Amino acid sequence: MSGILSFETLKAQVTSGEVDTVLMCLVDMQGRLMGKRFHAAHFVNGGWEESHCCNYLLATDLEMATPDGYASTSWESGYGDYVMRPDMATLRPVPWLDATVMVLCDVLDHHHHEPIPHSPRAVLKKQLARLEEMGLSAIAATELEFFIFEKSFDDIRKSGFRDLEPISGYNEDYHIFQTTKEEDLMRPVRNHLYAAGLPIEGTKGEAEAGQEELNIKYAEALDTSDYHTIAKHAIKEIAWQKGRAVTFLPKWSHDRVGSSSHVHQSLWKDGKNAFFDADDELGMSDLMKNYMAGLLKYAPDYTYFLAPYVNSYKRFQKGTFAPTRTIWSVDNRTAGFRLCAAGSKSVRVECRVGGSDLNPYLAIAAQLAAGIKGIEDQLPLDPPTVGDAYAGDTGFIPQNLRDAMAALTSSKMLRDAMGEDVIDHYSRAAEWELEEFDRVVTDYEIARGFERA
Repeated sequence: MSGILSFETLKAQVTSGEVDTVLMCLVDMQGRLMGKRFHAAHFVNGGWEESHCCNYLLATDLEMATPDGYASTSWESGYGDYVMRPDMATLRPVPWLDATVMVLCDVLDHHHHEPIPHSPRAVLKKQLARLEEMGLSAIAATELEFFIFEKSFDDIRKSGFRDLEPISGYNEDYHIFQTTKEEDLMRPVRNHLYAAGLPIEGTKGEAEAGQEELNIKYAEALDTSDYHTIAKHAIKEIAWQKGRAVTFLPKWSHDRVGSSSHVHQSLWKDGKNAFFDADDELGMSDLMKNYMAGLLKYAPDYTYFLAPYVNSYKRFQKGTFAPTRTIWSVDNRTAGFRLCAAGSKSVRVECRVGGSDLNPYLAIAAQLAAGIKGIEDQLPLDPPTVGDAYAGDTGFIPQNLRDAMAALTSSKMLRDAMGEDVIDHYSRAAEWELEEFDRVVTDYEIARGFERA
């Protein structure tokens, strides 16, 4: 694993001509990389200190529209600048692009250089600082699920996103033969990301035709979020290079299973898993039980950060391995929260609610906020659910974006943990998604009612 670059190494590579381009990137609300390409000589000669970007980059939707209603920026305020300050600890090669390196940036106010509170990295860092005050750190891992298609992004777009054909003709869960057919894409994904310093474990076929999963080793929560974001970006770019398309849309077809992004998490203290208690039947410490109780109690409040779009909620269907209820169980994939590695030093909780479209910084931050609240209030944990979690009639995940937005907007826990301005900002993002969807006439409506209505 080549890993992170030192600044001195980068300077030498620029001098030798090995590197000529630096990607200076911020993470937007949707979890995408936005930013600039610098000539490497400019970057090492002073460009590394900071750059500027329009402040609309943290107030747009997937289409890069500029909705009204944001307090942070608007047409009235003239759309000014933010400062992009490179986090040089994230400087790394980009092996799938020639002579290119990348650095992730924190986003600061143009005038006083304080962090922008609703910037995804800042949202997560605030919760990590709260944990640090408690003598704890957060360890996490995310799973990235996605579909690979026969045609390219451009071909599919030009066809109006119709007649989509996955690369496989059948369910390929753990299937070695079918995934061999996908190695022209997946082998470069694994190797390039490993060379970029991401602790890649491996890939596997997932539970649908053309569906793959990438697994990255657990790490500190901020590193995990960086890894997730870089990996998602890289998969798209490498697929494009190979003439393929991939999608992280959670539910691209009503008759196919969806794509998730499970989040594994634990809290550590003094280099040891603070969730582990050898004397407990399941290996769960009191701290873990309080944390888990917080996750469960406040799950509706933060569901938006796990499922941020209208399409996100199409995934929550019985019998699809996507949960419908915010309950916990022991090693049970039908539950919203699964206790993994019970009785061992690796004991942790896996949140199975989030879809492949989540922003990892926001998703992890929201769960940490809920868990911290559970610890602060010493919330008791109900016994685990046994059996088919789909069969119950309590503790449902919000059924749609409208309900999730209402829970987010009214959440005192999240407003206290993240700040009023942050919750107002993301509530407006949810509201805008609904406004945009509500005005669109869908193919379903036309086909259903064109003649018969």
